[in-house]
Amino acid sequence: QVQLVESGGGSVQAGGSLRLSCAASGSTHSISCMAWFRQAPGKERERVASIYIGSGGTIYGDSVKGRFTISQDKAQNTLYLQMNSLKPEDTAMYYCAARWGSSGLCYVLTDINSWGQGTQVIVSS
Repeated sequence: QVQLVESGGGSVQAGGSLRLSCAASGSTHSISCMAWFRQAPGKERERVASIYIGSGGTIYGDSVKGRFTISQDKAQNTLYLQMNSLKPEDTAMYYCAARWGSSGLCYVLTDINSWGQGTQVIVSS
């Protein structure tokens, strides 16, 4: 089992920045990939960015490319999402996600077998 706890959400004006953190615990040695997803009211959950634990390779959603950066601190078992140039349309609940116990891509919802509780991000215009 892997447990995930997010922090760092809040309210910010458009153009501002926030950094989200996700602390992983439990069977962290078995995590193959991690990701950030988000869900706005009335919309489906969408992938923001993914990172592959072994290679460090990353993939970003088109809407956040060039503005958001996903990174990991393996020693601290912590995942980060640095969000710059925030827009009102980035307003959503942000979820940390992981796939553990087997290899995966953390690309679609069905790849994920562990979720955090979410942290709210509100961007005002």
